[in-house]
Amino acid sequence: MKFGLIVGNRGFFPAHLAASGRTAMLQALQAAGHEAVAVTPEETRHGAVESYAEAQRCAARFRREGAAMDGVIVTLPNFGDERAIADTLRLADLRVPVLVQATPDEPEQMGIAARRDSFCGKMSACNNLRQYGIAYSLTAQHTVAPGAAAFQQDLARFAMVCRVVRGMRRLRVGAIGARPAAFNTVRYSEKILEAHGISVETLDLSEVLGRIARLGDGDATVAAKLEAIRAYVATEGVPAAALLKMAKLGAVIEAWMRDTAVEVSAVQCWTSLEENLGVVPCTLMSMMSEGLLSSACEVDICGVLAMHALRCASGAPSALLDWNNNYGGDENKAVCFHCSNLPRHFFRSTRMDLQEIIAGTVGRENTYGTLVGQVKAGAITFLRLSTDDTAGGVRGYVGEGRFTDDPLATFGGAGVGEIPRLQALLRYICEQGFEHHVAANFTQAAAAIEEAGTKYLGWTMHRHRGEA
Repeated sequence: MKFGLIVGNRGFFPAHLAASGRTAMLQALQAAGHEAVAVTPEETRHGAVESYAEAQRCAARFRREGAAMDGVIVTLPNFGDERAIADTLRLADLRVPVLVQATPDEPEQMGIAARRDSFCGKMSACNNLRQYGIAYSLTAQHTVAPGAAAFQQDLARFAMVCRVVRGMRRLRVGAIGARPAAFNTVRYSEKILEAHGISVETLDLSEVLGRIARLGDGDATVAAKLEAIRAYVATEGVPAAALLKMAKLGAVIEAWMRDTAVEVSAVQCWTSLEENLGVVPCTLMSMMSEGLLSSACEVDICGVLAMHALRCASGAPSALLDWNNNYGGDENKAVCFHCSNLPRHFFRSTRMDLQEIIAGTVGRENTYGTLVGQVKAGAITFLRLSTDDTAGGVRGYVGEGRFTDDPLATFGGAGVGEIPRLQALLRYICEQGFEHHVAANFTQAAAAIEEAGTKYLGWTMHRHRGEA
């Protein structure tokens, strides 16, 4: 990632600390694999900012990098000049996350030649950022050295925050088909999402079916998609005609997403495609999610936004599941299920099969394309986002838990999730009227998601915690 670096300095504190502190932070960023954008010692004294003129020079450099910058790190090797720091950020106007770090003093170096006072200066810097209306993040410890392992953890969390913020701003989402009539739960406000920088592009299923009808069986895009499907999942027992239909459906969706610059999608998965095309889109959606182009079923736009936020945080595929069943009498376990379009990343092993839930309604021969298997064990973060049409905003809840190795005899894609204080979470979901869908990802990112949402994206977030 690319971070802007602001080195704070104040003249009547030891200036050599600004120089060494700048070097230490650049080394810490390089060690983590990140790139830094900073003024040089030739442009400002010690490559730090202390005056308005130096703030102008630093801001100008940041503006030149503009769209490439993911966040800004403010390092305080001494007290720092809080006004210059705030002025730099105001003048740069990057609107990216900001992390404030302060380097600790050493008890044996508290004389005038080596005393930092960053402990105090951090409060002044944060006070001014708040006055300027600039959102910012903090390290876990009030003071932490750039070279400390604890700061690398702070940096990793901050990078997650930056990825989520960048990924959710100016996002284009594809709504493929109309919301299934029976699913009022997935209704949402396009206008609220637009106000948050998220655009929804729609595609009617009649257009999809028409484009499929015009595709020849030997079309190169169809052949490539058919080969990709067979390489992705075991298809023994699935009729060749059904696989060909899936390949055509996948080729049409892929071309439309490319042409409209849509990054993620939500699909009307039943029952129009089954009745008019004769397959379910689950495998294709699984393949998109596996390829980090998250895809949600039942045209759950807010569900795919949660999937995408988690994917941005972790860099790994997300799934959309139902909070579906209790697991015996264990109050902290629940069966999480879909029928299913889960990415292959989620399964112990998987195969393609038919969709048993609607097979009796539309005919078994029209429901091939689901992925069947049990979800693997591992730590997860879960997230639900929703538009609050009454309050006019985006809200959500986030927390952490794990999938277990508990046995489960069922169809579709399912796993046993263990969430500390699950009953309290379920009560919150019901009291607040949240949907039964929830996104999950094999990562630990609840803190980063909460911070990105509340501080930088303007969401109202609830963090479910394991302790009471």
